[in-house]
Amino acid sequence: MLAVHFGAGNIGRGFIGQLLRQAGYEVVFVDVNTALVDELNQRKMYHVQLATAGNPQSVVEGVRAIHGQDVEAVAAAIASADLVTTAVGPNVLGPISGAIAAGIAKRLADNPRPLNVIACENMIGGSAKLKEHVLAGLSAELQAQATELIGFPNAAVDRIVPIQQHEDKLLVVVEPFFEWVVDRSQLVGDVPQIEGVTYVDDLAPYIERKLFTVNTGHAVIAYLGYQLGLKTIDEAMQNEKVAKAARGALQETGALLVAKYGFDEQAHAQYIEKILARFTNPLLSDEVVRVGRSPLRKLSRHDRLVGPALECMERGISPEHLGLAIAAALLFDSPEDEEAVRIQSDLKLFGWEYALHNNTGIPAGHPLEEVVRRQARLMQEWTSTK
Repeated sequence: MLAVHFGAGNIGRGFIGQLLRQAGYEVVFVDVNTALVDELNQRKMYHVQLATAGNPQSVVEGVRAIHGQDVEAVAAAIASADLVTTAVGPNVLGPISGAIAAGIAKRLADNPRPLNVIACENMIGGSAKLKEHVLAGLSAELQAQATELIGFPNAAVDRIVPIQQHEDKLLVVVEPFFEWVVDRSQLVGDVPQIEGVTYVDDLAPYIERKLFTVNTGHAVIAYLGYQLGLKTIDEAMQNEKVAKAARGALQETGALLVAKYGFDEQAHAQYIEKILARFTNPLLSDEVVRVGRSPLRKLSRHDRLVGPALECMERGISPEHLGLAIAAALLFDSPEDEEAVRIQSDLKLFGWEYALHNNTGIPAGHPLEEVVRRQARLMQEWTSTK
């Protein structure tokens, strides 16, 4: 079996590529980093190290690489592949779609058979977006054929890969935890048998579970930790106030998710504890400034803080800890973050009410505003005694 994977970076090698090899696929990486491609082709293997006690390593063998600019070679690989995956970042789905379209065109001409293309990106609807780009590169006739034979099942992925630099260019350090969930209803042909992949009929609950637990938790810790002068996520989790607020926020989103999607309450409580434990791992240390960057996006209507807080209130769940995190995000004043600078300018020039209305997705006059105001006063007490 052959899998073509776009993106030979840390996620590609340390997560998707590793699982594909363990499932018995020969893995062909596609990347535009010439040094990385050459190193993979020379060694045809690499090491994955777990960020846990003892730093255990495993060897991933049976891999090779193609340079992304060699469209003919990429197309030939896709034409004979059993699976195509990506881990390139949302903004790169467009640029790689031409090579995928060329491969699909060759496949449909030479040997038409089903193929699934799975975008493993940190975004909602990644495969659907990639499908739009790919179909735009095909003729009307080929579009009709591709719609029948080529599946683009959406996926949700989760694995923390810390910022790292090693003497061994191919070594990648990853956390032990991972999750890869694929929408079964969008597959064509046989279901790929990959240990560690969960197939579901409705992906939405799992996407929102990840967003409202992992992403929400990360943001709560980052913004509160920043206000207390703490530097890293694991350091912030050692602070009793931050840890309590993070757990409280995830209990609020947890109550929402259980009510909305019917997740098992006990199982979800265990999931929350597992996620919080990840944030305490010093081997996965990340700076609160980096995690908190782009506060405008993270305060938007449907994102990780305001989104669940509004939904909580609709269901009678009081989002006190989410409100505290929203207040902290509004006070996030990292001078190197353009979005933070804009919010601080609004606070300074026009005051709290204007900044709250102008920089969050909270509808004017919504009761959540009062929750945030109340928690902002608590935040002032926190910072005055830090």
